[in-house]
Amino acid sequence: MALIKQIRQRTGLAIGVIAGGLILFLLGGDLLSPNSTLLNTNKNIVGEIAGEEITLEEFAQKVEEFKISFQQRTGRVPSEPEMVSVREQAWQAMIVERVFDEEYEKLGLKVSNEELIDMVQGKNIVPELRAQLTNPQTGQFDKTQLISFLQSLETADPAQQAAWAQQEKLFVQARNRVKYDNLLATSEYATTAEAKLEHKSANTVAEASVLFVPYYVIPDGEVTIQDSELSAYLSKNQEKFKVGNSANLEYVSFSILPSGEDSAAVISRITELTEGLKTSDNDSAFVSQNSELQFPYATYGPGDQLPASLTTNVTSFTKGETYGPFVTANSSYVTYKISDQYEGAPKMRASHILFSTEGMDDAGKASVKEQAESVLADIKANGNFAAAARQYGQDGTAQNGGDLGWFAKADFVEPFANAVYAAKSTGLLPNLVETEYGYHIIEVTEMPNSTYTKVAALELELVASDVTRNDAFRNADSFAAESGNRNEFTENATDKGYRILQANNVDAASRNINNITNAREVVIWAFGDASVGEVSPVFELDNSYVIATLVSRKEEGQAKLEDVKDQVKQLVMNDKKAAMIQEKLAGKTTLEEMKAVFPDASLNDVPGLRLSTSVIPGIGFAPKAIGSIFGLKSNGQITKPVQEDIGVVVGRLNTLTPATEIGDYTSYQAQLSQAASQRMAYQIMMALQELANVKDYRYKYF
Repeated sequence: MALIKQIRQRTGLAIGVIAGGLILFLLGGDLLSPNSTLLNTNKNIVGEIAGEEITLEEFAQKVEEFKISFQQRTGRVPSEPEMVSVREQAWQAMIVERVFDEEYEKLGLKVSNEELIDMVQGKNIVPELRAQLTNPQTGQFDKTQLISFLQSLETADPAQQAAWAQQEKLFVQARNRVKYDNLLATSEYATTAEAKLEHKSANTVAEASVLFVPYYVIPDGEVTIQDSELSAYLSKNQEKFKVGNSANLEYVSFSILPSGEDSAAVISRITELTEGLKTSDNDSAFVSQNSELQFPYATYGPGDQLPASLTTNVTSFTKGETYGPFVTANSSYVTYKISDQYEGAPKMRASHILFSTEGMDDAGKASVKEQAESVLADIKANGNFAAAARQYGQDGTAQNGGDLGWFAKADFVEPFANAVYAAKSTGLLPNLVETEYGYHIIEVTEMPNSTYTKVAALELELVASDVTRNDAFRNADSFAAESGNRNEFTENATDKGYRILQANNVDAASRNINNITNAREVVIWAFGDASVGEVSPVFELDNSYVIATLVSRKEEGQAKLEDVKDQVKQLVMNDKKAAMIQEKLAGKTTLEEMKAVFPDASLNDVPGLRLSTSVIPGIGFAPKAIGSIFGLKSNGQITKPVQEDIGVVVGRLNTLTPATEIGDYTSYQAQLSQAASQRMAYQIMMALQELANVKDYRYKYF
């Protein structure tokens, strides 16, 4: 860790971030739900992948690998909220290893030693390395930094060499995944028949009139529903009502927010210290000793943002003056002193578009210059610098519209710096600038500024005092001790005037309960050893002590009627209302006659309705109704009443303009093939996940 941290400090490297990016790439996005699990009675098992049980110890070892990677790229231990992401990356990595490695082996996909060398130091260096090993002045890939890094590994300790070996393993996995995805993606093919259908769907247009009868035209009181009907509906439509692991809780919360006395004490203290700061001869030492900020004394140069709680309260500053105390957004009190203001090295801000000529001969450079001149002319005419930078830029700034941020003249190579600092105003430089890296189109966005400000910040956090916390804990502990079961919980809360709060359908993976954040301990208790009716111990959360009781718990699988009764009842009611609406419309031959039956219904013309759409303007999602309209044979015909989720729809075809035949459907074939190829990585992951039958029990432990 120390080696990589030192390398990052010396060269700006952050090799460790590659691991996280590769994991996300290998997964094809956040595709796997953490709740696809059944309860497992083996308390040492955190999940199953492809029939293989994953032990807690095995998972912990993988988590430790990713924790070390986090430390390498940040130089610090991850916080508990950050550990949530670390654990998730570790789990997803285990899925990838087990699901895809078998596929690679079946197909004989491998990465040779020669290929790996080419990926990390040859002509085809992996994008993850190229993105991180950039020259801070140009944003261009700097191979000398890579060579320096790799050479330093020869004398690194075994742990650091093992960390790089892990990176190389990820490079291999990523390359195999590219090969695997490409094998399937490039096999996608759309037939001429499919292309013709796509053309027809996109270009067949109807002019129609549509009657929309919403369900509310039938009052709920006119519909009678028996429980047997609800049971029958649920039995026929179980796939609509799959449920995950969830629990219903009741809890009492004892606030440990600061009291009025706590607030008064902090105000008194910050006021006293503010007077001391005003007369201090050594502001840095004073705030270092008295402020609760980690870095209470800072210098702000051109482009640096002064503290928001200072700029929102003070419009102009005077050297030596003290401002505050102010209340911050973090519920603290802060006072600022402008210790010094002085003129230093000027900095300015600009954006650029780099057309790289690195390694090119004169002919190649001339071709690049011609392209750059063409883009410059387009920007002069249309003013689309940021868009052009994203399209043509060949360095790390392209995705930010070419923005280089604030920089001093010495930060850049001489031709670039001279051109920028010679500008008399903001705006586009009229000519290309050539440097050793290539041709630059430059836009000056901020003129030079040389004002530097030293600010001393005296901040005290407003927190509950020990007295406040102790009082709250005594009340919570006493309540928990007196409540042996849910009945006693309810009786004691009622007697003492404590408010009982409900948290229904709490997901097994949730980290919050209602508006209480970081309540994972409570959720783990509910899905662990707790039994229905049991009362929890006292949990100390961010701003409260919480005692909970488990009301009920549902396991993943098919829903029971009592769990989804309201949803089922609404759907059954919609079906019955649709039948009643259709019965009342029976025998009516025109939309106008049907509208007269239901005055609250709407009747509108819909021009430009296309076969490829699934939404009727002003009505909503109605694919069955649209299909029925395009299924009519002649103008003036009306469809049968069509039941949709939103109500009943009847359509009349006024005119139909069929798609014209075209001689070449290859463009539609290409569109369909490309769309299918782009979906392939996602579909592969979902299919293999289903085949692997991934089960996740981590919610019991983390």
